[in-house]
Amino acid sequence: MAGLYFEEFVVGQRFEHLVRRTVTETDNLLFSALTMNPAAIHLDAEYSRGTPFGERIVNSVFTLGLLVGLSVYDTTYGTTIGNLGWEEVRFPRPVLIGDTLRASSTVHSKRESNSRPDSGIVVFEHIAWNQRDEQVATCRRAALMLRKPGK
Repeated sequence: MAGLYFEEFVVGQRFEHLVRRTVTETDNLLFSALTMNPAAIHLDAEYSRGTPFGERIVNSVFTLGLLVGLSVYDTTYGTTIGNLGWEEVRFPRPVLIGDTLRASSTVHSKRESNSRPDSGIVVFEHIAWNQRDEQVATCRRAALMLRKPGK
């Protein structure tokens, strides 16, 4: 199991995630269609030429999902019960089709669950950068994590 249990996380612990991902036109098109988001800024190249970005930008909800997904193998793979919420989600720069994203995560805080003796809550701060080392997304995510078996 790649993920860590609640007890194995330390406040301030930082993860530089090695898995990176290039965002494709298909990613953006399918995600926008699946989530019923027909915004021209994501789908219409001609329209987008007239925007401040000059081209289509990737659906920000896809960017958020990818940011968190890049963190899973190092942090929560097989040891999370579920996400409890996202806070302070920011997109300081747009993600463009063809951008390659990388991510890091820091353990912001942790506490034992008040209602579930088998788990605890870990709050992560996630950051994504593109291939130009520009920060493109940040969020704080609370995850309900399993405790080590037998604890």
